[in-house]
Order: sequence, then structure tokens, then C-alpha cells
Amino acid sequence: MDENLFFMRDPWVYDPGAEQPQRSDENLGFDTRALHAGYHPLQDLEQFRAFVPPIVPSMTYPYKRFEQIPYPVYGRTKTPTAALLEERLASLEGGEACLTAASGSQALFNLIFNLARPGDNIVTTLNTFGEGYKQAATIFPERCGIDFRFVKYPADPESWDQQIDDKTKLVWVETPSNPTLFVTDIASVADVAHARGVPLMVDNTTATAALQKPMALGVDIILLSITKFLSGNATVLGGAIVGPEALIEDVRWNTTEFVGAIMQPFDSWLTLQYLETLSMRMARHSLNSQKIAEFLADHPKVQHVNHTGLPNHPQFTLAQEQMASPGGLMSFVVSGGMAGAAKVMDSFKLICHAVTFGTSRSICMHPATITHEHMTPAERVAAGIADGLIRLSVGLEDVADLIEDLDQALARI
Repeated sequence: MDENLFFMRDPWVYDPGAEQPQRSDENLGFDTRALHAGYHPLQDLEQFRAFVPPIVPSMTYPYKRFEQIPYPVYGRTKTPTAALLEERLASLEGGEACLTAASGSQALFNLIFNLARPGDNIVTTLNTFGEGYKQAATIFPERCGIDFRFVKYPADPESWDQQIDDKTKLVWVETPSNPTLFVTDIASVADVAHARGVPLMVDNTTATAALQKPMALGVDIILLSITKFLSGNATVLGGAIVGPEALIEDVRWNTTEFVGAIMQPFDSWLTLQYLETLSMRMARHSLNSQKIAEFLADHPKVQHVNHTGLPNHPQFTLAQEQMASPGGLMSFVVSGGMAGAAKVMDSFKLICHAVTFGTSRSICMHPATITHEHMTPAERVAAGIADGLIRLSVGLEDVADLIEDLDQALARI
């Protein structure tokens, strides 16, 4: 890291013509970086003498001399264990630097709070996670005077262009989206945003870098919920943004330092362990979800299935081009509306009803009443969130057992 960045307080200014420096590890394979980025037992032998990356639980870091202040200096901005995780996430996403946060929602808040001022605007769509929508629809407009513009036809690049003006500070895309799995053409939206001199952020939580490489398609910033597939078992709460080092340090020292909601050392350490198996887990999630999607697509009690691996998905071809495989998140609409969804979910014996996704155990949730209840009924219709929609996060169980559980539950309606 550039030592001058420790003292940097000037806001980051986006330069669409700037190129990120080449990463020294970008020629290494994904799984190799998931195991080695940021820490190697022999290279860091003198400091730690540990095969496994260490946990450093201290929240402050002493220094010997007045004029030689170390970095990090205080746990509210960075800890050694979180720094290692940040290096690894930046490597996996192909970005210059990374900043972790207490949650994915917190990471989004910190970024927007840092980039935008009263009178500015952010361009996005209704195809976002529920807490992100709440920030966009009410919190930032009402409390900070920052407007959010929702693109009406996200499959059309021109629709994105029409919403951008000289007050736009960020274009924000979530793809595939939660919970309806809408797939946005990343490269096309990047071209539109960059032509207007605006950075593009992609929420890569659903696919992860194991399945999708947004930065290779022109993205400037990545948003991540570490809570989901990255950690993978519902034991960690955390988030991150990946992007240019100047932006990351601007957010760190001008927002995170004062908000203070950071990812703790133990959670950072756990995530480092879980990342070692990320690509293997995502492959199994994808295989299981594909088989379940095909089963549900032929079921008489299911009206519609949202899964990027089905040929009838509206963006099936695009998903095949942008993603290595479908991932573990899907959703489906059952007969009987909300009552039908409730009956099915209450009848599951193996699949758990809980409010998260991306875990090793399969989880279901009802978006219309839990994550997206802040949307108006018209907005939910526009986003494809029907009353009978069930979000299913497909886990790592034997897929035959999951299909049997789905079949017996659907038989109850």
C-alpha cells in the first residue's frame, strides 16, 4: 500500500480513462489465490510462524516513536486479520483494493454516503436486495437528499442512459438479482456509464467471483455480502467493496473510521477459512440448483421458475456468457398465491425457513412479506415478486433428498 494514503483525506474522483495497475497474482488460478492471496506460511514466516493465517484480536496497535505511526493504528479502520481478508477478496475479484464492513448493507451504505452529496443521484433498478431498496427508496432520499432513479427497462442499455445526468455519482447493478434472478448485461451498462463519466458498481453476491468476473467486463466497483456464499454456512456477518485503492482508502478514512461498523478479526479469520473451498462449494450449489429447477419447471403446482440455467429464462443466453454456472439461488411461484406459498413452506421437513441465503443447508424465504415488504405492491409486480414467490437457496445436501422434500410439500396445495 502507498504510505501516503494513510494521510489521504481528499475525496476520490472517478477517472473513466484510468487503468487499474496489473495485479502481481492475476496469472495464478482462482483456487490458488483463494488459498494463498495475502498470506503464505513461508513468506510470512518471520512475522507469524503459522501455517494458518493468524487471528489478531487487538483493537489498538502500539508504536515506538511519535513520528513513526504504524498502519493499522486502531481497529475501527483496519485490523491485520481483516487486512488479509481484504487482500484475498481483492485478488479473487480482480480489483486493486478492498474494504470490509460489518455487513453487505453496511458496505453499500458506506460507499453511497462517501460518494454522493445532497442533490446528487444514483441510478439503479428494482432488481436489488431488500435492504438496498430501502436505502434507495427512503433512507438516502429523505435523510440525505440523495435521489435514486430506478431504470424501468433494465434489459435496454438506452433505458440506463436516459436516467444518467451530470449529478449521477454511481450506477448500481445487482446481477443475478435477488430474488428473481434477473441478469443484467454488465458490459453494455458499463459502456453506457463510462460514456457519461460515471463509475459502475456490480453487486456480485449471488454469483461470487467463482462464477462471475464483473471487473473483466468493465466494472469499477464490486459490492459483496460476505454473509452469503462467500462464508457459506450462516456463521459470519460481513460485507465488502472492491475497487480502486484511492476510492477504498477514501471510504475507509472518510466514512468507515467514523461510522465504525467494521468486520471483526474472528469473523474475518473464519471467512478466510471458508474461502478456501469457495469454488468447490459453488460448483455443488450450481449442480443441485440446476436439477431442482428442472424438477420444479415440470411440476403441475409450480407456475414459474426463476433460474438462470433454464433455457426459458429471459436472459438465458446472456447468463451463459457472463457466468460459469448458475449458482445456488433460485425462486419459484406456486399455485394459490400467498396462501399456497405459506402452505408449501410450512410443509417442508428438510428445507429450513430462514432469512438469508448462500448457506450449506437449503433455505427458503417469502420475499413479499420479509425482504421486499418495503416495496409497494406495484413495485413488487414490476420486479416480478409475486405473492406466491418462494426464494430457495439450494444447499449442499443430496439433491434427491431436496427434491423429495419439495415434492411432498407441493403436494399439500
